[in-house]
Amino acid sequence: MNNKSVLLRFFQKLCCYNFGTFQEEEFKKFLRMGFIFALIIGVYWTLRPLKDAIFIQMVGKFQLPYAKTISVITLLPLVMFYTKLIEKTSREKMLVILPSFYGITILIFSLLMLNIQDSVGSFPLIFVKGLGYFWYLFVESFGSLVVALFWAFAADTTEPTSAKRGFPLVVAIGQLGGILFPYSIGGLPHRLNCTTDALSMACLALMILAIIPLVRYFLRATPKSLMRSFTQEKVEKNSGEAGFLEGLKLLLKNRYLLGIFAANFIYEVVVTIFDFNFKIAASSEYTGVALSHYLSLYGSSVNTISLLCLLLGISNVTRFLGVGVALAAMPVIVALALFGFLSLDTLSFLFALMVGSKAVNYALNGPALKQLYIPTTSDVKFKAQAWIETFGSRSSKQAGSLFNMTLAPIQKTMGVLAGRSHYLMLSGALCFPLLAFWFIVAIFLGRSFNKAVREKRVVC
Repeated sequence: MNNKSVLLRFFQKLCCYNFGTFQEEEFKKFLRMGFIFALIIGVYWTLRPLKDAIFIQMVGKFQLPYAKTISVITLLPLVMFYTKLIEKTSREKMLVILPSFYGITILIFSLLMLNIQDSVGSFPLIFVKGLGYFWYLFVESFGSLVVALFWAFAADTTEPTSAKRGFPLVVAIGQLGGILFPYSIGGLPHRLNCTTDALSMACLALMILAIIPLVRYFLRATPKSLMRSFTQEKVEKNSGEAGFLEGLKLLLKNRYLLGIFAANFIYEVVVTIFDFNFKIAASSEYTGVALSHYLSLYGSSVNTISLLCLLLGISNVTRFLGVGVALAAMPVIVALALFGFLSLDTLSFLFALMVGSKAVNYALNGPALKQLYIPTTSDVKFKAQAWIETFGSRSSKQAGSLFNMTLAPIQKTMGVLAGRSHYLMLSGALCFPLLAFWFIVAIFLGRSFNKAVREKRVVC
């Protein structure tokens, strides 16, 4: 037995305490999947701080809610194009097409930032603001489409029992990318005393393009017996031509999918309110590459806490208590975070609040939600899921952003302190009822999922 095999078995035995017992080839499969996810999450969590910092510098911090609102509209043609590609190309080709598009486009952005970011005042205002909005919308689309495509691919190549132990492991490996990339790449210009984020962008472009050879290796090295899903036979019988609205039709006519939509929607509404206040506080203390660096530290912190949660066994909630308990726990946790948000108002607390809310979502709620797609058809995984995770996420952020738009006019009318107090009171009145409804939906989803797996049938 060589050193490589000994090391692999050591990690396999180590992982069994937190994730469950794997077969050797199954463990290798999820390791490969995890490395792909690490690249995706690492790039995503490095792009997010750059998205906000560059937008605030070029457009303005109080324009953030408007950018989130516009992102819903601009994603419509992208989802149309995405679903058309899903119909005409294989899932494997999609994992080449999307990384190629985003990698090349970010390289172009890096060249633009090299010449623009440190001399914004030298260019026409309309051009600078237009570029800021375009950059913001571009990064938003990456988080929606590439992450959704990865999990659709993962759910379509994994059976439920294997996913219970494998998906949390994939998320844990992914957090390593989310820890290392924001700190090492996102904070690089600040540490090197650069005046632009062009270097970070160029590095991220190369990381995105590296997804392509990793996917090809995954497909070549993983045994075909481990690439069949819960609905494989039904997929082969039912996979037919469908229009780009097929995913939306599937969503609207099925309570199970509407429940998944609601769980995503409510979480994002509440966290969008948290996030806006955090960004406002951060941009009051930092600007330019310093703001990028600070928000990059935030991204690394989220993924560090998320990884610690997984290593300390938070995935055991799903393994031993079931998907339903994991789903129902999240609205309770967010309700506690909301109470803290309404009680304390400092940058340090908002930093801790955002890190905790995001980390627990990624470690506990995220893997549980992804498992809900396992007892569904291929059309649901690749089309309905795209609608849920693009328009569901974007529309919820739009709803939260519409609420956030009230802060400036309320403060203008009532004064800064009185206006903020009124805004916080309205936040509680909006969010607490939503969280109570989310708790009911989570119970319904858990019961529906368990029944489908137990009866070995497709939910939709």
